[in-house]
Amino acid sequence: MKKSQLSQEQSLQVFSNMISNKVHNGFTLEERNDKLLFAVLSKGGKVVNHGLNFTIFCLTLGLWSFAWLYLTLEASKKKKILVAIDEDGLPFEERCLVA
Repeated sequence: MKKSQLSQEQSLQVFSNMISNKVHNGFTLEERNDKLLFAVLSKGGKVVNHGLNFTIFCLTLGLWSFAWLYLTLEASKKKKILVAIDEDGLPFEERCLVA
């Protein structure tokens, strides 16, 4: 019985370390469940500097428009992830769909 408590304590420690690493990398904690060992974290999208991108667009005669469009559509999206410990005690991270 002591072995299972130790593994539960170790799992909780690994779980807490995963969350603190993600928060250190810019994510914010939205929901945390220490009983089931899962957490939902989110990170706001990047702000696109349209003035700089327009200048590069003009200098490259329009070729920068593909990169600019990608930055505007993809990089500015809000990101959500699920961080959890599975039944075997292994940590995993999964991307959540954002509406």
